Amino acid sequence: MSRTLAALLGGAAGAVVLVGFLVILLWFCLSPNRSISRTSETGSSDPSLQAGRNIGIELSLSGTGALPSDSRDARCFMLDELALATKNFSDINLIGEGKFGEVYKGLLQDGMIVAIKKRAGAPSHDFIIEVRYLSSIRHRNLVNLLGYCQENGQQMLIYEYIPNGSISTHLYGAGHVSGEKLEFKNRLSIALGAAKGLAHLHLMSPPLVHKDFKTANVLVDENFIAKVADAGIRNLLGKVDVGGPSRQPIAEDIFLAPEVKEFGRFSDRSDIYSYGVFLLELVSGREAMDTHSSESDRSLVEWVADAGIRNLLGKVDVGGPSRQPIAEDIFLAPEVKEFGRFSDRSDIYSYGVFLLELVSGREAMDTHSSESDRSLVEWAQNYQDSSNIFGIIDHRLGSSFTAESMKEFIQLTTRCVDSSSQRRPPMNYLVSEVERILAKEVSLTTVMGEGTPTVTLGSQLFRPSR
Repeated sequence: MSRTLAALLGGAAGAVVLVGFLVILLWFCLSPNRSISRTSETGSSDPSLQAGRNIGIELSLSGTGALPSDSRDARCFMLDELALATKNFSDINLIGEGKFGEVYKGLLQDGMIVAIKKRAGAPSHDFIIEVRYLSSIRHRNLVNLLGYCQENGQQMLIYEYIPNGSISTHLYGAGHVSGEKLEFKNRLSIALGAAKGLAHLHLMSPPLVHKDFKTANVLVDENFIAKVADAGIRNLLGKVDVGGPSRQPIAEDIFLAPEVKEFGRFSDRSDIYSYGVFLLELVSGREAMDTHSSESDRSLVEWVADAGIRNLLGKVDVGGPSRQPIAEDIFLAPEVKEFGRFSDRSDIYSYGVFLLELVSGREAMDTHSSESDRSLVEWAQNYQDSSNIFGIIDHRLGSSFTAESMKEFIQLTTRCVDSSSQRRPPMNYLVSEVERILAKEVSLTTVMGEGTPTVTLGSQLFRPSR
């Protein structure tokens, strides 16, 4: 009997110990602190976040295409509150006009400053669905879409307001001439921020192709952090009209990749082409298609192409000589223009155009140059003589850069605007390369005693050229 009792007591004690162990194990697995620790170790499911610990990409929503359960839904604004915020859409509050429509600056009753894009349009459920999807995409280097309004035959998009405007304004100003000087390190920093924003879109599942990347759509906030605007706007407005070969080109066309112009094929690689044109504007300090020059039938892309970069990184098809590029075409990748194939690579092309504008300080379609019948992209594509590579660099940069970093940056730019979408590098590669060049430039100039902060606040970022 005593042995039976001892066995029962021993079994009960063992059961208590086992239950206690299981409770502790369960608590450890489900503990909030444990969950947070795992998140900080592995990061988000967004692949861009792994690099983010090194290159500063913010935590952002994984691109599943569906609204995360814990995200804030797009706000439905009332027409009355938007009219009050803009003084009844007064001309005083009108700050621009874009693909979607007129853009107004508004002050909401809660003190928030917003940018309101307005156009005529009938109410649409598809419009609301698309806005809700786009507003769920959050990233440090993207302009956040806050909500929408559909009343009285009007459709509106409400965005966060970015105070320091577009990079294009700082590069060449409203009159195509800017007295501000943007240092090379700062241009690299802006190029990196834009690359991170596009990379976040391309790494979503499914990927989101920007389709309308250009220098004017890269804004800078009060700390001059670059933010990509208008992601997904082209999808909202329907299929892009790329027109026939005889269509008069406009400024935006210079950013379109060849495959977009000819076939309407947008992809991530067509974005990369647009990014390449942006880089051309960055490095040259001029518009890719500038209509103020004596040879305005040539874009900056063509201008660079004739300078000789073609043999440096391979031939680039810039289209027939009789085709007049337009502003919109300059940011579209070739496959978008030719086949309408949008992809992450077409976004990369657009990013390349942006980099051109950023480093050059001029629009990709710039008519102020002596060879303005050629675009900034074409100018870069044919710039084959590396010994004369400084011919495309913005003169306002002076000696504020190292030759090694500048050459690497221009070579990277020309890869973005390659006519073959398959030869353009992916955006995550561009992020790592621009970051590497920036780190090298900061290191080299610091060693030489000329180092400056990568990001400077406010108006200190720009210094008037002398």
